[in-house]
Amino acid sequence: MLYQSMNHIVLYTVLLVVLLIWIGSRRNPLLAVVEIGKELLYSYKFLLLIVGTFGVLALNKYELQIENKINYSSDFTAFVFRLEGHFVHNLQQLFYTPWLTPIIVFFYIFMLQSVLAASLGVYVLGKNRLMLYATCYAIIINYSLAIPFYLYFPVNEVWSYIPAGVRFTMLDIFPRFEQEYRPLSGLNNCFPSLHTSISVTMALLAYRSGNRRWMIITTISATVIVFGIFYLGIHWLTDMIGGSLLAVFATSMGVQLAKLTLRSGEESLSIRNRAKAN
Repeated sequence: MLYQSMNHIVLYTVLLVVLLIWIGSRRNPLLAVVEIGKELLYSYKFLLLIVGTFGVLALNKYELQIENKINYSSDFTAFVFRLEGHFVHNLQQLFYTPWLTPIIVFFYIFMLQSVLAASLGVYVLGKNRLMLYATCYAIIINYSLAIPFYLYFPVNEVWSYIPAGVRFTMLDIFPRFEQEYRPLSGLNNCFPSLHTSISVTMALLAYRSGNRRWMIITTISATVIVFGIFYLGIHWLTDMIGGSLLAVFATSMGVQLAKLTLRSGEESLSIRNRAKAN
């Protein structure tokens, strides 16, 4: 039922986002929409940041079309295989068990975007503007740095490279993955792993936020997703390392940019208040 079509996936993702916001904030999730609306209304900087966030997500959506237009034919899969050999095959053989596969697929398909979206709700309801802004900046940085690699450093998924000897276990649970989900994620969009970078970024930001419930949720999610990219036979170890480094960089830069944005906003407000007082 969960994986019959992208419409089902979108519906259950929305429900999961609502549930995660409630667990992470212990407040009515619908209030998050109201609070984000207020922030958009009163802060043009946040409005620009949201526009930039959706802009880079839209760019990622159309990356495959851009890739087809530039007609770049290089393939670095064999190079990556020479670097790490049968790491993914050995790990998959060691841990594969039928009962674990549905759990891994659920986290891979649903938790990435759900945790990302819910983070905004959790932070806005927690009055944590620093983490709210940092999350948006980090998303922009992650996608902006990953997309050029997808265009000019194409690496195929592990299962599709025959010498790797890896099975695509996703199809055990989601048989229509190639028809329903593949248009959103190119076969050669492996390095760096965005599933790794986004999930680890959300966990690192949660640790900075001080919200213990959200730390636990994002840490579990990131751990299962990072393990899952190997278990499902999708990503190489190299992809995971690249994604992790990207996450650390995006988190650090996102927080710094958020501090600068909020500081400049406070300074502008202070100047206006002094002008009114005089």
